[in-house]
Amino acid sequence: MNWIVIAAALSGALAVGAGAFGAHGASGAAAEWLKTGAQYQLLHVVAALAVLRLEAKGPAILFLSGGMIFAGTLYLMALGLPRWLGAITPIGGALLIAGWLWLAWLATRRA
Repeated sequence: MNWIVIAAALSGALAVGAGAFGAHGASGAAAEWLKTGAQYQLLHVVAALAVLRLEAKGPAILFLSGGMIFAGTLYLMALGLPRWLGAITPIGGALLIAGWLWLAWLATRRA
């Protein structure tokens, strides 16, 4: 699980950097994409670390990978890469939802 904590820490650092760039160095749609990506990514870093304490490794991995795909595509578009990357963003969102559903399922099994 140590690699998950390392990935979460790096993901958190990226989210803070992207959010700061969105707030101070970007404008228009790029700023909004950076802010949105940072919010989702950082929230799911915290969720991943929290569920690791519950020994729910699967949901933690989905939170981190989904957050990176969701936020990463927004970051790339904000940096000027093609807007078709926005078609990939919902894959990250689906992974985030799957993580929450998996966590709910685990909770019912442990109840």
